[in-house]
Amino acid sequence: MHPSQMPIVELRKAAGELQESGRRVKVLWQESESLAFLARGREYRSEFHLNPSDEVMFMVRGSMDLHYRRPEGGSDIAVIPEGGTIFTPTGIAHSPRFAPDAFVLVIERLRRPGELDRFRWFCPACDEFLHEETVHVSDYRTDPVAGAYQRFYGDVAARTCKSCGTVMPDERL
Repeated sequence: MHPSQMPIVELRKAAGELQESGRRVKVLWQESESLAFLARGREYRSEFHLNPSDEVMFMVRGSMDLHYRRPEGGSDIAVIPEGGTIFTPTGIAHSPRFAPDAFVLVIERLRRPGELDRFRWFCPACDEFLHEETVHVSDYRTDPVAGAYQRFYGDVAARTCKSCGTVMPDERL
């Protein structure tokens, strides 16, 4: 294999470029069956992502509170420090929450035809399921999280709890 087919990425330099660009995601490669991207934290994040493949996250800069759903209900938080890594198996609903000046390297399998990423929201008052957005991610450069957020927060009915009537506030504001 020729070295040009094996991308080498300087993560600190890539983080600086991502921060200067104002974008949230920089795809490092989408080759063969592998996807790697660098993500910058968001000011807000409330959804839980269900990935159709295993996911490995490495905190390049800053720390992350990785909220995740427990099988018996409710959620918990794993704190990943700078330089730390975590393995998130397929099917664990998770919500990476970290500051806009923090960066995480994410490595996962490319999506196969028909596989869907799921983004789920739960009521902030009673923890009941609110809404799910699904998307087939053929190119991660499209920032599927941003698209799911636009659809969810643009729909008041989706943000209204059927159990207790609480309306999740629009975090985009």
